[in-house]
Formats: sequence, structure tokens, C-alpha cells
Amino acid sequence: MNVDDHVKNRRALEALRNGVPNRDAVTVLGCNQPEIEEIFLRQLQNTKHAIPDGSKNEGMLVAGDFGTGKSHLLEYLMHLALEQNFVCSKVVISKETPLFDPVKLYRASAEAAIVPKKRGSAMTEIATALNFKSQSYDDFEQWIHQEAGLNARFAATLFLFKQMKNDPEFSARIIRFWSGDKIGTSEIKKCLRACREPVTYKIDKIPVKELALQRFKFASRLIVAAGYSGWVLLIDEVELIGKYSLMQRAKSYAELARWLGRLDDSNYTGLTVVATISEDFQSKILEELDDIEKVPNRLRAKGMESDLLLASQAERGMKAIQTEFKEVKLLKAPDKEMLIQTYEKIQSIHAKAYEWTPPQVLSVERLETTRRMRQYVRGWITEWDLKRLDSGYTPEIEVTKLEQDYTENKNLEVETEGNETNSAQE
Repeated sequence: MNVDDHVKNRRALEALRNGVPNRDAVTVLGCNQPEIEEIFLRQLQNTKHAIPDGSKNEGMLVAGDFGTGKSHLLEYLMHLALEQNFVCSKVVISKETPLFDPVKLYRASAEAAIVPKKRGSAMTEIATALNFKSQSYDDFEQWIHQEAGLNARFAATLFLFKQMKNDPEFSARIIRFWSGDKIGTSEIKKCLRACREPVTYKIDKIPVKELALQRFKFASRLIVAAGYSGWVLLIDEVELIGKYSLMQRAKSYAELARWLGRLDDSNYTGLTVVATISEDFQSKILEELDDIEKVPNRLRAKGMESDLLLASQAERGMKAIQTEFKEVKLLKAPDKEMLIQTYEKIQSIHAKAYEWTPPQVLSVERLETTRRMRQYVRGWITEWDLKRLDSGYTPEIEVTKLEQDYTENKNLEVETEGNETNSAQE
């Protein structure tokens, strides 16, 4: 076995030990969720076929308890999507990337994007792959000028990117704008005048939130125009919204409905989404905290048109969560056959990584607590590590059950500065 194989196997072990799966871990373990895999593959096919007729985007919500393999599943689905020529972005909901803020979500998605068989910056790879003489580019150009309904910034920058392809500095500025950065209106107009297009593109003011949502529409179509199958957005740890205030939870439910394709304006053609959420979210937040009644009632009591719209959208998001829990999108708990298969695979990885013969593991199987796959995996690897260092040592491994904390945390509610202001001042 060569050095690269040793490194690959050890890298897979470390990812499995820490519960942060990487491509090496996914490659060797695969995925034991055939129903979810089947639904996802169907989503990919539907996304490809949606381009000609502009169908709404599709989404899937997957529920599972802590340590049941939600992050591993997303990594595996990304592996499948990349094989089918989809650009993929995996985003973890956090203080830096709150679900209710499309501006931050887009920037995180663009930054995290992976292009099949490419290693550079995703948007740069996508932009440079555009073939201005291809049918896919002609279709995209026609869409953005006649059908998209997007702010003229997008059509103008696309025009300038084509016309000024020999100006690498300005081309890079456009690519950064497509990735989520600002670009000055005056700068765009100056370049349009230089290209003898001073009046074609009327660039109106637009709120930054709306601009971010339009960026998703633009980017998904740009990806297809560059020759890729579409864009897969994988959103992990949606349950963090349970720690937001009521208003931010409402906005988050509405955004979740958007990405799952449950809103009337979920027309992000070329984009498909998979999100994960804790299995106890419905019981703890929607039922015990009574969000399913409290959130829309509080909004409707305000009486403002914007609040009434948000109430309706938030309800759709919460109903989507309830629906997904009733269907097959709960992660399967490990049965005996699954445990045996996983055990043998990880034992083989450990053997190859350290060139030895790992003994049978005993300590984890003696535990009487309810176990999750992560507990098994981490227990096996830990015992083999200790046995490799001291073959006579008998480890005693304890497992502590972790409960999801849904205590409200206002530190998570930092919105993009000037989220309601006009981006025309950029």
C-alpha cells in the first residue's frame, strides 16, 4: 500500500471519529439510507428536466437525532450529485449563516460551492466555462433579458462580462458580484457607456434581501448555462432556528418553505435543496413551544400586509416540517445488519491505515444505553486505537446522552447590516 492510501484511510478514520464526515469517509462507508437516496436521485433528474419549462425548485427535509448520520448523509448526497455534474454547496446554519438571512446564506453558498472536477473558486470556474457560442448560453441570455424579471444589474453584468472578456480586472469584479460582493452602480454605467450601451439597462434600486434572492435565481441558471446539470444546496443543522426569537423563527420557517419549494415564488429553476433537522424539533418547538399556533397568530395580530404574508409563508414552512416527519425522510436507526456491515468496513479501514489486524471490539457492545451510529463508530475506533498502543489494555467506554438545547439565544440573531436598505448605493 502506498503513502497516499495510508493518508486517505487515516483521514477517513479521523473524520469518522470526530463525526465530521469527509469525502474519504463517505467513499469507504457509502450510505445506508436507500429510500432517501432514491428520492434525492429523483430530485436531481427533476431538476435537470425543469430547465426548459422553468418549473419550481424542489427540496427535501431529512430528520434525525444527534449522531444518527445527518452530516454523513449530506456528504454522501453531495458525492452523488457531483458525479452527475451538479455544482454543490454545503452550508451549516450558524450565527454567521442564519437561515432567515438570504444575504448571508447566498454568500456562504457561493463560497462553499464545489464544481465537478475543478479545484478553483467555484464562481470563477463557472464563469470561465461559459461558451458564448453555445445553445445553453443563448438560452440563458434570452432568459435573463426577456423572461427572468431580475434587476438589470444581472443582465448588465452578463453583457459586460462578454464584451469585456479581455479586461481580467473588471471580469474579476463581475465574478465577485455574482458571488455576493457589492459592485457600484456608477461603475456598471461607466462600463456600459464605454461599450456604447448607455440606455439599454435601467438599473433600479433594490433591497439587499431581494437582491440576494435574485442572486440565487441568476446563479442557478448561470451554472446550467456553463454546462453543468444544476445547483445542489445542502443545508445542515436547521434545528438551530429553535434558539431564535419568535420573529426570527417565523422568518426562518418562511425561508425553509422557500427552499423546499413550498412557496408560490419558489421558482429557482436549476436549484434543488436538501436540509437536515433534529428529530425532536417537531415535538419540542412546533408542539411544546406551540410555534404552529403562536407564530402565525402573533403575526396576524399585527395586521400589516407584510406580517400577514410572513404568517402564511411561515405556516407553510412549519407544515413542511410536519409533512416530512410523516414520510420516509427520517433517518433509519442502525439495525443489526447495518451495524455488522459498518463494523467490517471501519475495521478494514483501520487495518489498512495502520497495517495491523484490529481485534474484535467488546466494550461498546456492553453498553446498555440507547446507541446511535456515531456512538458505535467512535467507540470502535477508540478501542482499536488503544489496543494498537497496548494490546493487553481493556478499555471501558462510557456514553453520555446529549440533548438538543433550544434555549433562546439572541446572539444568533445578527442580520446583515442594512438588510432593508437599497443596494443601489453600492
